[in-house]
Amino acid sequence: MHEKTVTRAQLGEVVYQEVGISRHESAEMVEAILSEISGALKKGEMVKISSFGSFSVRQKGQRVGRNPKTGEEVPILPRRVLVFRPSHVLKNRINGEVAQSASAAS
Repeated sequence: MHEKTVTRAQLGEVVYQEVGISRHESAEMVEAILSEISGALKKGEMVKISSFGSFSVRQKGQRVGRNPKTGEEVPILPRRVLVFRPSHVLKNRINGEVAQSASAAS
């Protein structure tokens, strides 16, 4: 498995190449989108991106964990966690399957 990270700068470069606006405007656009997604999640809203997936924040309650080294029980405080659920379209793309509607149109 290749371990490569997609950065904000790379996303901005793709927007620059595909849309044709300046690099500075492309970077600002990527930043604005990420900021909007972050803000919505911070407010507890769900973010759904069609054909990609949905992001939501879930509340986890307090529970008892265990230190793996010592075996000592440690309380894990309640917290909010980010959850991502990929769409079926994204799952199919990852698994190399062609969407039925795309293959039917060809």
